[in-house]
Amino acid sequence: MDIVGLGTQVLECARVRKLIEKHEEVFLRQVYTQREVRSCNGKAQTTEQFTAVWAAKEAAFRSLGTSWKRGMSWTDVEIDCENGTPRVTITAATAELMKTRGAGVILLTMAHCRNFATATAIAVGSHLPRGNEDTQLDG
Repeated sequence: MDIVGLGTQVLECARVRKLIEKHEEVFLRQVYTQREVRSCNGKAQTTEQFTAVWAAKEAAFRSLGTSWKRGMSWTDVEIDCENGTPRVTITAATAELMKTRGAGVILLTMAHCRNFATATAIAVGSHLPRGNEDTQLDG
């Protein structure tokens, strides 16, 4: 398995809570996919869930050697936590960047507490490590 890049992010939950309260649906539509919004709203500790997903998106971008920038959308990166192990799906302009960097998969771990959420992502080459066959690249 070739490691292409590593990214990590820590976010303060209060900051995300304020953004959601101030900008409501506009913020949610800009940063999260509909699936992510449904998933986060369906869990206890909703703010912490939204914060962890945003941290995961940031970590995924960083694992590809960049931060979010013009031409890319936050929704190009979708985080699916429904089956316990977080999965990353990359689409659109970010999928093109991923191909350019030689990455085929992004492995992800996330955690949160009341005040902070964190995520770490590892972009690996096109060959999937055993047990991660469900991680996907769309685009």
